[in-house]
Amino acid sequence: MEKDKEIVVVPWDFTEKAEFALAHAAKISKMINAQIHLLHIVERKIKAAEYKKKEDRLNQWAQYGKEEYGVEAGTVLVPGSIFKAIAEYVNEEKASLVVMGTHGMKGMQKVTGSWALKVLVGSKVPFIVVQDKPKDMEKYQNIVFPVDFRSENKEKLKMTIFMGKYFDSKVHILKTVTSDKSLLKKTNINLNFAIKYLIQNNIEYEIHEMKRGHLAQQTIDFAEKINADLILIMTTKNISTVDYVLGAQEQQIIANSSKIPVCCVNPRASFASKAQFMYG
Repeated sequence: MEKDKEIVVVPWDFTEKAEFALAHAAKISKMINAQIHLLHIVERKIKAAEYKKKEDRLNQWAQYGKEEYGVEAGTVLVPGSIFKAIAEYVNEEKASLVVMGTHGMKGMQKVTGSWALKVLVGSKVPFIVVQDKPKDMEKYQNIVFPVDFRSENKEKLKMTIFMGKYFDSKVHILKTVTSDKSLLKKTNINLNFAIKYLIQNNIEYEIHEMKRGHLAQQTIDFAEKINADLILIMTTKNISTVDYVLGAQEQQIIANSSKIPVCCVNPRASFASKAQFMYG
């Protein structure tokens, strides 16, 4: 694997959803000239024969990626739990992005919470979570970017600038409107901050307003209306077990019925290698 290229990691569980994630990763890697790592998590006490079997299968999928999408993919098997090992790997490798497939909120996940959300909250690296294959292999043309009063909004702007520059995307800013003057002031500060850097980086944008309350559903409805290619959100800071079970707002967005890809940035997520994009 080349060390001087950006790294896009695809967690691999040998399902159709992982194949969808590979297709998205191929689309992205071609735009940013990145290498792809197919990452499979194995049991700590896996037997050598079973390990070799999984390794061979993973290599076959890497070959498929080369033949189907024309991209090179390395393969990695790491022992541990998917809820820790994936985040640890991408943090250690200083990956640029993770593209992960999800089955949405089905079956037991409605009770225990979204596995996708549990996997990504430990990562310093942004995740794009997908439920379906890409509509095409072209650019992400329309990105939905909700803005509210939280200071962490500024962190996901780095990812927005990155996507906007490489994919020539149009950013649709969703501003939360509230009667609370203090919260509205904070929201406007974040909005003005975002506009400043979008203008500096020559990225097209539009501002749309949404009323406070049911923000997740309003975001989904708007994304569906404009046929968005990507929704970009922050995860909840210090997320708890209660959030997993009852459903944090981002959990609802990740599992949206239109299967629009969702880019999740954790508070204090490092997209440090892309910091230069903040300054034109």
